[in-house]
Amino acid sequence: MAVTDLGARLLTADDLLRLSGEGVRGELIRGVLCETMPTGQEHGQIVVNLVVLLGNFVKPRQLGVLTASDSGVWLERDPDTVREPDIAFFAAETMSLDERVTGYAEVAPDLVVEIASPGDTRRELNDKALMWLSFGVSLVWVVNPEQRTVDVHRANRPVVTLNDTDTLDGLDVLPGFTCQVSAVFHP
Repeated sequence: MAVTDLGARLLTADDLLRLSGEGVRGELIRGVLCETMPTGQEHGQIVVNLVVLLGNFVKPRQLGVLTASDSGVWLERDPDTVREPDIAFFAAETMSLDERVTGYAEVAPDLVVEIASPGDTRRELNDKALMWLSFGVSLVWVVNPEQRTVDVHRANRPVVTLNDTDTLDGLDVLPGFTCQVSAVFHP
């Protein structure tokens, strides 16, 4: 993630939205633009796999709203922080199914999925999961394509690492949702 200094002033969420319309891709961390780069084919396939698995569970039951990359969540103001989870689920109690959000979501998701990019370290991913939890996210899945594992993060609980033969569970955020971890990585 490259940090870009667009002058001495801090940027706002509105600035970031305008820049995204000009082709600039990134997140805003306390007013500083952190540009992101395309993450590659494998990353995209994992996003699609999980969106399909989650979508097939969430949509028919009208459980909430599911978003993927580039949608952004506005977490802090003045200075603004807008983070971009790979996948986010907002329960219907958190975000109305009828609500039309043209900018960034202004409530924390209930579930966030982060997929490791080639340069990410386990510590960076753990820090990102802790950041999401600190903003009220109930469940964070960190997907590690290299190890073919999923780290399950919940507030005040130890991290649980699942491998290919384990079952990923929506726990109390998506009760009844399960899938084999191997399905996350299947092309």
